[in-house]
Amino acid sequence: MRQTVLLTLALLSLYGLIAYMLLPILWTHYEHQRGLAGLPMVTRTAQGIPGDPINVGLIGSRDDIACAMKEAGWSPAAPISIRSSIGIAGSVIFRRPYREAPVSNLYYLGRREDLAFEKQVGGSADQRHHVRLWRVLERGVEDRPVWLGDAAFDRGVGVSHYTGAVTHHIAPDIDAERATLATDLEAAGMVTAKYQVTGVGPTLVGRNGGGDPYYTDGEVWVLRLVENCRKNATPVTDIASPLAIQLKDHIWQAIAQTLRK
Repeated sequence: MRQTVLLTLALLSLYGLIAYMLLPILWTHYEHQRGLAGLPMVTRTAQGIPGDPINVGLIGSRDDIACAMKEAGWSPAAPISIRSSIGIAGSVIFRRPYREAPVSNLYYLGRREDLAFEKQVGGSADQRHHVRLWRVLERGVEDRPVWLGDAAFDRGVGVSHYTGAVTHHIAPDIDAERATLATDLEAAGMVTAKYQVTGVGPTLVGRNGGGDPYYTDGEVWVLRLVENCRKNATPVTDIASPLAIQLKDHIWQAIAQTLRK
């Protein structure tokens, strides 16, 4: 136990030295998608409370996204209405499937999400993978639309720590959820290339709009989708980040392993 504590303290000290003194400037990188520089990387609730961080990006048209998510096994979330609200309540209470259950609205760049998708876990809407997406650039470096999103895992229904409203609580490891979405899309043959851009930055103890804690390496994984739903049969091109980012990611992985334990 003593060795574990000492090792954890040493890793945290090393991480703090590099994170806050040596590399902050070098960690800002938008070379793969320059139009994202300067954009905020955190969503907001309707009350203006910081919400889920931005952690994923998709390159493609609305139709490209709809097709890719369907092929990956994700369903579009229904708009919030009296009917859908009753539906999700019934799904949770009576343990009935509701694969198109609505997700709560979040706001980015002054508007609520343009698209939302989910992948149910178990027999009800109590637990699910989900992502909201906002179209942020009409044309990126690939000359295609660029979307940013917040992928998170709903681990159960509860009450917001900030407002008392009934809501889903998210799992703290949002990087794992980002990886789940990417893995599903790649396995379905819907991705041709992927790369990273700067997100919120490394965060050990963040809080979303419901007061749920989260931690993240602070990167946004951007996935270049196939066009016209033509599946990609070749390996996905992994476009490397700058060396400073790769170093930071290696250090973060050591810390994340400790957090997961």
